[in-house]
Amino acid sequence: MSRKAGHQARKRFGQNFLHDPGVIERIVRAINPQPDDAMVEIGPGLGALTEEILAVNPALQVVELDRDLIPVLRTKFFNYPQFRIHEADALKFDFRQLVAERPLRIVGNLPYNISTPLIFHLLSQSGVVQDMHFMLQKEVVQRLAAVSGDNHYGRLGIMAQYFCKVLPLFEVGPGAFRPAPKVDSAIVRLVPHQTLPHPAQDLGVLQMVVRTAFNARRKTLRKALGGVVSVAQLQALEIDDGLRPENLTLAQYVAIADTVAAAQTATGDEGAGEREPS
Repeated sequence: MSRKAGHQARKRFGQNFLHDPGVIERIVRAINPQPDDAMVEIGPGLGALTEEILAVNPALQVVELDRDLIPVLRTKFFNYPQFRIHEADALKFDFRQLVAERPLRIVGNLPYNISTPLIFHLLSQSGVVQDMHFMLQKEVVQRLAAVSGDNHYGRLGIMAQYFCKVLPLFEVGPGAFRPAPKVDSAIVRLVPHQTLPHPAQDLGVLQMVVRTAFNARRKTLRKALGGVVSVAQLQALEIDDGLRPENLTLAQYVAIADTVAAAQTATGDEGAGEREPS
């Protein structure tokens, strides 16, 4: 609980308020906000990070779901007339509506319980984003940055790296928060690719292939993707069907997805690759 603000952190919102000045300063240095940046903060909480960004960028916009925090933020930052609060669920919020002349720079101490779906939601809007800096559970950052063969490698990392360059920055201990979480955290920078390194013919098909593969990650590709792609098709791509899903690179998943998309087009069956909801 923050006695100064009188607000009890809510478990249902996954709230852990950042309070360590040294950590906050280090995060701001990593973000390096500029006065004319289109800055957006997700889940400002009691405004610890917000305060430091506003000192540089007075037109900061924030997205906050907890309605009890709105008056706290309005009171604390009443002397910033350009400061704007969007009372909304970030999981459903259309960040594209905030874009004017510049792409968005999005920051946030993301609640652990929604971090993965929120990242997928933001990746679907990566075309309007310059970069993203997030405080996440350390394991989530490891998953985002994992490469083929790593234990943490999976759907999240593959799709994040499809859209973005992933740069883990530094770790943050539980003591930097109130209440202190039971896990370590880490800061990560996501920078959307200006040109996709491995563009898929059909993004929906790629999402379907990756999701299907990692739903059976302990099985071989022959079994995990048995209903999606044939052994002959895998062999034609020079992919060993005896490998497990975690052994394939992003480029190989795109190659499989393109093969599936081409087969669907040839047979007129284009429903299997429908996009996941953002």
